[in-house]
Amino acid sequence: MNPQVDHYLDQGCGRCPLGGTPECKVHDWQEELKQLRLIILESGLTEEVKWSVPCYTYKGSNVLILSAFKNYCSVSFFKGSLLQDQNKMLVKPGENSQAARLFKFTNVEQINESENSIKEYIREAIEIEKSGKKVKFKKNPEPFPEELQAKFNEDPMLKESFEALTPGRQRGYIIHFSGAKQSSTRQRRIEKYIPKILEGKGFHD
Repeated sequence: MNPQVDHYLDQGCGRCPLGGTPECKVHDWQEELKQLRLIILESGLTEEVKWSVPCYTYKGSNVLILSAFKNYCSVSFFKGSLLQDQNKMLVKPGENSQAARLFKFTNVEQINESENSIKEYIREAIEIEKSGKKVKFKKNPEPFPEELQAKFNEDPMLKESFEALTPGRQRGYIIHFSGAKQSSTRQRRIEKYIPKILEGKGFHD
């Protein structure tokens, strides 16, 4: 167990204004996150903290992340679209998600009932990573500004949160970010709204 993950469970990711406060959404899913952590650790993946959240890797490659959202906690697979999903448990973070797929949980009972399936999916994800398979991406119908795509490449947690927004909220942000003529201005706008995106809020919320 990585002590940095203990800190995450105690204080949250600290990336939005609620971090370190009782209102942090990590505190809403304590038992669920701890149970999922134990299940994931049994797989032999390396426990790290990346983008301020628990990330589990195989020989340095990202396989999945453990996250807390307002209405659920999740296990999100970086290459989830390549999983067979025989039990039809996976969902897209957002309508336009091409790679990530996740499990959503709202109570410990769900996790306990699905434990064997969760382990099977994790094993399959590890095998995909071992094989070197890649996700083939299609062009997004609403093109992201280069600066936003660069942020997504650096920060999968931000990408997952953005894709979890409604299409209308996504479009509002893209229009606002793209409206700046200079790259430096687009970067500042993106940085300014990262906390709201992580909280699941739209541009006008």
